[in-house]
Amino acid sequence: MLADCIIPSTEHFLQLMLNKMRSVRCLGRLALLVFIALQCDCRDAEFNYVTCGSLVKLLNTRHNVRLHSHDVKYGSGSGQQSVTGVESSDDANSYWRIRGKPNIPCERGAPIKCGQAIRITHMNTGRNLHTHHFVSPLSGNQEVSAFGENGEGDDLDVWTVQCSGTYWERDEAVRFKHKGTEVFLSVTGEQYNHPIRGQREVHGMPHANHHNYWKTMEGVFIKTSAELGHHDEL
Repeated sequence: MLADCIIPSTEHFLQLMLNKMRSVRCLGRLALLVFIALQCDCRDAEFNYVTCGSLVKLLNTRHNVRLHSHDVKYGSGSGQQSVTGVESSDDANSYWRIRGKPNIPCERGAPIKCGQAIRITHMNTGRNLHTHHFVSPLSGNQEVSAFGENGEGDDLDVWTVQCSGTYWERDEAVRFKHKGTEVFLSVTGEQYNHPIRGQREVHGMPHANHHNYWKTMEGVFIKTSAELGHHDEL
């Protein structure tokens, strides 16, 4: 499991990461992720906010499952990559990267504001959390999928963070409201059978309720630094 850490976004760290990327490229994304975690400064774990570029697992607080995806397509509806909820806390397919909306990137390490429009990109497949007017297979709510290639999809990949203060706090339960269809990212407990037996359906619901609260858990949180002389954007 990754440590709950902060990465200072400095010129030195970025150069070190690029050098390491060249040496571990053949080991794949997971090995790179482990390297990043080992480089982070855990002494700054009191940093309170979720920031642009952070890599996180999101827990549905009502049903105690983490947002998850994998290269398994829906057999109905859109046929796109499925998004589910899993009870396991150590599955690498539950990591998601927090990014800005298309054509309006956010500055790496900047705290995400309440009400800000974001994209939530699956680490292992590079597809964005997405919803549209297809019916979900189990509950009959709105289907939620993972869509796009290499982090680029369309306007239906955009969600707004609903929270109570100025910024999205790491320990706060928040809601994600879809910008295009105004549904909330939700879990109500329905379970799939083969080939993803026991995983929960994730879907969109039109009303805010206790089924659509999410909290950040494990992850790598990017921190801003006054030493950075330019702005990386995501």
